[in-house]
Amino acid sequence: MTENGSRPRQAKGAGTRNRLVRSGEDFDIIIGFLGFWAVVLLVVTVWMEVTAQPALGWALGLLATLLALYGMVRLRRKLPARR
Repeated sequence: MTENGSRPRQAKGAGTRNRLVRSGEDFDIIIGFLGFWAVVLLVVTVWMEVTAQPALGWALGLLATLLALYGMVRLRRKLPARR
C-alpha cells in the first residue's frame, strides 16, 4: 500500500466541531421525543384522575419522563449552540 491513497488524510482532531454539533442535534431529538411522551402521559394521567380510575402508575411514568427530560436539557446546555 502506498501513502497516496484515494482519501486525503485528515489532521488529528479534524471534524471535532461537526461531531459536537451533531451530538447536540441528537440531544435535541431525544428532548423532543421525551417532551412528546411527557405531554401524552400528562393527558392520560389527568384523564385517569378525572374519571376516578387508578392513575398512580401513569403519574410515576410521567415523573420518570420529566426527570429524564430535565437531565437531558441540563446535558444539552453543556454542548455548543447550533448554528
